Amino acid sequence: MMELHVSKDPLSVAHNFADFLWQLSQKTEKLTIALSGGSTPQLLFDVLASEYNDKLDWNKLHFYWGDERCVPPTDKESNFGMTKNHLFDHVPVPVGNIYRIIGENAPDQEAIRHSEEIASNLPEVNRLPQFDLVMLGLGTDGHTASIFPHQMELLTAEEICVVATHPESGQKRVSLSGQVINNARLVVFLVTGESKRDKIAEIHNKKGNWKTYPASFISPKDGELHWFMDEAAAGK
Repeated sequence: MMELHVSKDPLSVAHNFADFLWQLSQKTEKLTIALSGGSTPQLLFDVLASEYNDKLDWNKLHFYWGDERCVPPTDKESNFGMTKNHLFDHVPVPVGNIYRIIGENAPDQEAIRHSEEIASNLPEVNRLPQFDLVMLGLGTDGHTASIFPHQMELLTAEEICVVATHPESGQKRVSLSGQVINNARLVVFLVTGESKRDKIAEIHNKKGNWKTYPASFISPKDGELHWFMDEAAAGK
């Protein structure tokens, strides 16, 4: 099942998804979430910190990441660092509910360590760990998490976590594999901005170069797929 949620602007997208997350949290005693980085989640984290501090039961939420750059948490490119600065420092989430990818570790070793951590904490479904919710972004090249068009094999990798390489900078990243993402109960794309419009149109209409975009292969096996977009990204 796929559902589209189109809001006026990025702030409206953040509010819309924050309410969606709150509603999810009301239906369970534990919610495992793989977060994403980027400007749209940053805005979402600001909304959650300012408006949902007392509304959400933070003890229920357990946080992981869909991908992480191989940098220390103090680096401006760290997804964990951004989340900490905009969300964790402002809400009463237990430290034990945060499972970060240790970006300062050697990438290959960290991919193995974090894979084992995920496998030991999440239920196994379809012989893979199952997240309740995986949040994703969409790059202008059609990548998602840190699976780029030149590494499509990471979509079907057997590992839980894989090591990806940015095509331009060569920066190493640790990412969930495509199979783990597609095994989630819910997968949510958060996408804003006109620069993403053409890729979204190609992916949703299965036209143009859509088969070369990793994001087009994200379709949960047994779960739900949601796209939260602003009008600029959604277009017509």
